[in-house]
Amino acid sequence: MDTQTFIDLQVVDGIATLTLNRPDKRNAMSDEMRTQFIHALERVAADKAIRALVLTGSGKGFCAGGDITGMERRMQAPAGEVGFNGWHRQQRVHHTQTLLHTLPKPTIAAVNGAASGLGADTALACDFIIATDAASFTWSYIKRGIIPDGGGMYFLPRRVGLSKAKELIFSGRTVEIDEAQQLGIVDRRAGTDTLVAEAQAWAAELSRGSATALALGKTILNQSFELSASQVFAQGSQAQGICYTSTEHRESVMDFLAKRAAKKA
Repeated sequence: MDTQTFIDLQVVDGIATLTLNRPDKRNAMSDEMRTQFIHALERVAADKAIRALVLTGSGKGFCAGGDITGMERRMQAPAGEVGFNGWHRQQRVHHTQTLLHTLPKPTIAAVNGAASGLGADTALACDFIIATDAASFTWSYIKRGIIPDGGGMYFLPRRVGLSKAKELIFSGRTVEIDEAQQLGIVDRRAGTDTLVAEAQAWAAELSRGSATALALGKTILNQSFELSASQVFAQGSQAQGICYTSTEHRESVMDFLAKRAAKKA
C-alpha cells in the first residue's frame, strides 16, 4: 500500500517550498506527517543547491497543531506506558522543531490561515513570518491541559516579550492578523493569491549572499540572547576564521580588487 504524501517539497531556482499537505485536517501534524517533515527538512539542510526554505500549508489552514487522533491513541495505551510513550513523542517533536529552527539557511513561514498550537510554534521556528489577512495564531495548548511543546515557550517571548507571551499562552486566545503584526509575531503581510510568491521572492533576496557566512551567522544569532558578549565574540572569531577561507569571501575580495585596479588603469 502506497504511503500518503503529507509533505510536498518543490525546489525552483534554489528556493525550496515545503507545503504541509493534509488540508482535510487543516494540516494537523500526524506521526506519519512528522516523519515525512523530518525527511524533507533533512534533505533541504543537506542540499547545497537549496539556498532558502519557504514553509506553508495547503487549503485554508497553515497547521492546526497536533493530531487529536494521536492524542486519543496515547490515552488508550496501558497506564504504565503513557509516560514513556509521551517522552518518546516529545523527542520526535523537538527533533523536528530543532531541524527547522537550526536550518543553516533562511526560513520563511508563509502563513495562509490558522496556525494553532504546534502550528503556531512551527511558524515561530522559522526566521521570518509572512501572512495573509486570513492568518491567525493561537497557543491553544492550555485548552488541552498541556504546555507548548513545539518551542513556543522559547520562541514567543523573543518575539513579543515575556509578559505578553505568558498572557497568550495562559489564555490560549486567538491573535488575529492586525494584532499579530503589531506584536511582532508577523513580519510582513501579503495577499492571499501572492503569499507564496512574495515569500519565495523574499527568500531569494535573503539568500543572495555567502551561504557560509549566512549559516555561521544564523547559528550564532540563534544563541545570542543566551550568550554573553564575550561568548558571541569568541564564536564570531571562530566563524570569521572559516569565512576567511571560503570561496565566497575570496571571490568577493578578488572581484573588488580587480574592479579597483580597472578604475586606476
